[in-house]
Amino acid sequence: MAMSKRKRAQAVRGGQYALLVVVAVVLAVVADWQNIGRAFFNLDVARAQFPEIISTALVNTVTYTVLGFGFGLVLGLILALMRMSSVPPYRWLASIYIEFFRGVPALLVFIAFGFGVPIAFQVRFDIYSTVMLALGLVGAAYMAETIRAGIQAVPKGQVEAARSLGMSQARAMVTVVIPQAFRIILPPLTNELILLTKDSSLIYLLGLATSEYELAKFGRAALNEHQSMTPILIAGLCYLIITIPLSFLSRWLERRTAGGKKVSAPEATGLEVKA
Repeated sequence: MAMSKRKRAQAVRGGQYALLVVVAVVLAVVADWQNIGRAFFNLDVARAQFPEIISTALVNTVTYTVLGFGFGLVLGLILALMRMSSVPPYRWLASIYIEFFRGVPALLVFIAFGFGVPIAFQVRFDIYSTVMLALGLVGAAYMAETIRAGIQAVPKGQVEAARSLGMSQARAMVTVVIPQAFRIILPPLTNELILLTKDSSLIYLLGLATSEYELAKFGRAALNEHQSMTPILIAGLCYLIITIPLSFLSRWLERRTAGGKKVSAPEATGLEVKA
């Protein structure tokens, strides 16, 4: 007798659970837990990483990320407005920029600003300027498209209501449209912040002083020193200290944005339309 659809689904789920149990048992029997513990969970090596990994590497990672994100957000807003401009050359320039930096690996941008630009133009950037420019230029290309989508998602009636209050087009954009657009795009911007946090690890290519180490460079240097994967594991956990709260924030913003009411132009500006 053929099984019903529901029983077939239950049988498939049961088979998947059984497979997971078998894999877990095989790994538990086959794995050399003593070597794994020595390689990844060496407590003596772990203790040697503190407090420097927090006071130096974690703080530098956050600093580099904030600099890159801040610069990228400002530049991304400018590019988004250029993409929507009625002046064709502005649209062309913004499109070329966005397509270029979205297509080029961030690794090459770091190399360009770390080595190429100083050689070509005889200028030297400190480490903070290099990270800000490299991360910001790449991040701006992605944030520009996110911001543009947010601006276009604001109903046109918002602009019309603002214009009815006597606002110019530019003032309506700055005081009405952009604030509402940012409410829409906060979740994807938070995701972009997470990506920039991880991309900040590319700065290790440029050769850093010990006081400039970020998490990935700090973990790699400690790995070479102690011949243990424990520092890499700790560096990964420090990244999670940054990214997990940001992930929760992104999901909370998505729920809040989805459940929030739309604000009309008079409400957004704090003005009332007089009869």
